[in-house]
Amino acid sequence: MENTLQFTACTISAKHRGCFDKLTEKEHQLLEKSSVKVSYKKGEVICKQGAFASHIILMEEGLSKVFIETNTNSLILKLVPGGNFIGMATVAESQNVFPYSATAYIDSVVKQIDRSVFRQLLTQNQAFALEIIDILSANSLQIYGRFFCLTQKQAYGRLADIILCLAERVFKANEFDLPLSRKDLAELCGMSQETVIRMLNKFSSEGLIKMTGKQFHVIDHESLNKISRTG
Repeated sequence: MENTLQFTACTISAKHRGCFDKLTEKEHQLLEKSSVKVSYKKGEVICKQGAFASHIILMEEGLSKVFIETNTNSLILKLVPGGNFIGMATVAESQNVFPYSATAYIDSVVKQIDRSVFRQLLTQNQAFALEIIDILSANSLQIYGRFFCLTQKQAYGRLADIILCLAERVFKANEFDLPLSRKDLAELCGMSQETVIRMLNKFSSEGLIKMTGKQFHVIDHESLNKISRTG
């Protein structure tokens, strides 16, 4: 049978906050009492790698980046728009520190949910727990696909993946203001900044995209999808 899976370097899985629809009214009330909304300005740290994790983080509005860092380097794991969790690693009882950092790309609002209450809801509500399992599964598939693409696809395929991800899953529009720097794009694609700039200019000259300052316009989805598939 033909394999119909298409792996991309996209940073966003298709499954997100619909899990809360499975909660009862009483459980919703408990969740709200155990949560707090926090606003972050562009560039502010939402969570810090190695810090104690007392809560689960849900992006309500805005856009953040999740990354792992060392003393000299950092690797962007994913972009997280509104309606998505900033990772779910801290759901596990044994994982009581954040294994990654997250910062706001633009002004953002997050909901911090008490970790112990979140785990309580998992224990008492099977439908909610199954939805969280689905989210974790979707996140795993996204990570596997991203790892495959970053190690097996050519540079043009990786960049096409990220451009399509931004248009279709992050901003959900063909035209958007891109808050990412060229350096950020390079880290997402696993390439040098110079290579990404050269390839963006090539895509632009071929009429696939248009760039005007921070304004980004995806013009030819069909060609970008073909590059993604054959990359």
